[in-house]
Amino acid sequence: MTRETSHRSSPAPKPEGAARLATARSAYLREAAHQKVEWRPWGAEAFREAASLDRPVLLDVGAVWCHWCHVMDEGTYSDPEVVRLLNAHYLPVKVDRDENPEVDRRYQREVGTLTGEGGWPLTAFLTPQGTTFLGGTYFPPKDTGGRPGFARLLGEVARLWKEDRDHILENVQAVQDALRRLAAPPEERQTETKEFLAETRAALREAYDPGEGGFGSAPKFPHPMATSFLFRDSLATGDPRALEAAVHTSRRMAHGGIYDHLGGGFHRYSVDEAWHIPHFEKMAVDNGHLLRAYVEAYTYAPEADFLEVVRGTLSYILTVWGSDPKGGFGASQDADNQPGDDGSYYTWARTELRRLLTSEEFRTVQWYYGLGTAGQMPHDPEQNVLYRLLSPREIALQLKVPEEKVRTWLESARAKMIRARSARPRPYVDDAHYSSLNGILIGAISHAARLLEDPMALATARKAADRFLAEAYEPARGVAHQLGPQGPSGWGLLEDQVDFARGLLDLAEVTQEGRYLERAREILTLTLGKFRDEGSGLLCDIAPSIYDGPRVGAIGSVVTPLEDTPHLSPNASAVLGLAHLAALTDSEEFEAESRRLLGSILPRVRRAGLFAAGAALAAAELATPAVRVVIHGDGEAAKELLRAAVRAPHPRKLVLSHPPGPPFSLPEEVGAAVGSHPSSARALICQGNRCLSPITDPREIAPRLRSLLLPKSV
Repeated sequence: MTRETSHRSSPAPKPEGAARLATARSAYLREAAHQKVEWRPWGAEAFREAASLDRPVLLDVGAVWCHWCHVMDEGTYSDPEVVRLLNAHYLPVKVDRDENPEVDRRYQREVGTLTGEGGWPLTAFLTPQGTTFLGGTYFPPKDTGGRPGFARLLGEVARLWKEDRDHILENVQAVQDALRRLAAPPEERQTETKEFLAETRAALREAYDPGEGGFGSAPKFPHPMATSFLFRDSLATGDPRALEAAVHTSRRMAHGGIYDHLGGGFHRYSVDEAWHIPHFEKMAVDNGHLLRAYVEAYTYAPEADFLEVVRGTLSYILTVWGSDPKGGFGASQDADNQPGDDGSYYTWARTELRRLLTSEEFRTVQWYYGLGTAGQMPHDPEQNVLYRLLSPREIALQLKVPEEKVRTWLESARAKMIRARSARPRPYVDDAHYSSLNGILIGAISHAARLLEDPMALATARKAADRFLAEAYEPARGVAHQLGPQGPSGWGLLEDQVDFARGLLDLAEVTQEGRYLERAREILTLTLGKFRDEGSGLLCDIAPSIYDGPRVGAIGSVVTPLEDTPHLSPNASAVLGLAHLAALTDSEEFEAESRRLLGSILPRVRRAGLFAAGAALAAAELATPAVRVVIHGDGEAAKELLRAAVRAPHPRKLVLSHPPGPPFSLPEEVGAAVGSHPSSARALICQGNRCLSPITDPREIAPRLRSLLLPKSV
């Protein structure tokens, strides 16, 4: 039975206990509705009940895509002794981190401060007032592998709660004291951009893995903000090491098992350093950022493999998450298709492929995808993750046949494998529509569609934007967090405003439809007015005057998210959005706001290293004057100019397919140049209020853009 069908074929829920979750919006919560643990949803009622019973709260934060969350649900929370202890001595509360990122963010901070651990599932022991005194991530039901068994832990905490409450309250105080120290303003109030960028370069260089690409060791996560920064920094500074690191990382990920070579799209992370064995969940936030990163990678290093990743990832997003006829994109795809599974949908046994393929096809696939080598699953070496081992040319040399024949065998084998895989039970797809994720995808799809010249993909991005603006946007409240069958819900979260506004700005640039630009301006203006923490100058993750969630537990604490996780932090995303808005509208006001916000961010992330890459990307963006490339004319000559402009690298480039009217703003020279040659195709490159002489040869665009970076801007 797949997880997808398990939501629909469960027995009728009980009128009490975990059945409280049966009607939840969240698939993760609905999955728990049949459990014997008496789960409550997040809210004031649960904390009131905990206080009246004088019990601690056991908070479980997870997600439907999370493999170890399923393991804990299916093992730990199904253990009879765990169930007995939880129901007798605790008030169990279950939270979907996608549905309530503000809850997750606060308790990740509290548990991380206490234990140094973080991630999902997040397991936190709280007082009835909602403050953390103990926590961790995954706990097995019984002692194993050096990890304490959950049943033993529950029994000991219940004893302490009754017999040694002071010890627990000491932990509470330690957590709160540590959080206050973390929130204290830095001693140094000013940090120069040049100094910060130099420190970030050094941190990325230290974290970089020159052998396998990427940053750090296993488990290895994609860091698209870091590669984007390195690509742009390489052109702005002329440092070949930055370009080499970004290209090598992009190439190794594209060839690794972290990329789905049959279905497209990226898995969440790799359990090994070489990107061979992934954790199989797929998330919209990862794929949106990575799609954008590979569009950018192709402009800096036009390799065919990068373009293929753009095509494959775009196809996956549109097919799996973009199928809602009303518009909008889903959130994730599960790692597993049934309890106890680990990647069976994505992995292959050689015996299966021998039956499925001809001998020539099998030999080709074996060499191309490295069957029987580093992609073998650790728990079952018969099963293989597909990753790129050899190129068709190298296989042709091995087999002593023409390369074209190898490509033919490979394509026919892939077609058979795709058909065979489609017959397998598919891991559950969460089609929940979140504004932040949709904004990220709308922006990435807009740029990918322009690179690939794919009008259908662009139309899908436009449909998603239109639906959210029609159903989940209010001028006084901004964008709601989620759009579902019951309408919008969850108002007042920062990431929804900044990520959705950035998606609208990307869509506005590519389509040149002024309404998207106007709505983005409204959302970012509201963000500056409602989310600002006056003391620090940073943006809070919750707007107190708009937020409509339960104000319980740690929700009252002020959180200003600054570091990448490794996804772009909301404050850095806001800087990038304000800078983009300023460039499209030639607004000194929004340019100043972006610089003001960046000035508040930099002193606080100086020691964040790799996790300050988003802030470094924003700082590098503002250190480079915006350049607008405007194409005038029709026909094939204009298309060639546009194609060259889109594919030319530049750290802060806007490309407009024709001179737009308000609310876009362009130098007066654009109109004069167009008027003097009304019928000829030409490209105008403008920086500030000045434009270079018109270009008619597409080959001149990239060198002209490069010339504007001299002298070096950072």
